[in-house]
Amino acid sequence: MDGPTLHKTAADCAEELPGAQLEHPFGPDWEVFKVRGKVFMLMTDVPGRPVVILKADPGEALALREHNSHITPGYHMNKKHWITLEGGDGVGKELVRELVTDSYLLVVDHLPKAHQPVDPHTYGKGTQVSR
Repeated sequence: MDGPTLHKTAADCAEELPGAQLEHPFGPDWEVFKVRGKVFMLMTDVPGRPVVILKADPGEALALREHNSHITPGYHMNKKHWITLEGGDGVGKELVRELVTDSYLLVVDHLPKAHQPVDPHTYGKGTQVSR
């Protein structure tokens, strides 16, 4: 998948997630997706190529980086908890959608229950609970 397709796929997925909002707090070069005011995805071309920056479980982030050359530590973010995804061979729509959704659910899981737009433990598993 090329960079522009990566950005479109990630944005399309993020926009489908309950409570997700797009903001531009760092200017027009950065698209920042938040849920209940908490960042779960950033997109930019600032490092010279289109990238998507996502929250990830530290253990999973390490495994992802070891098994995919298009996944690196988070650009300008905590390298343990964030990953950077760029386009290339082996980066498909399913991977992008999975990583965006996982990032969203990690953030939702840390919100107070009353503010969670979905149950992070069941969302996407056939039994969604809206709040």
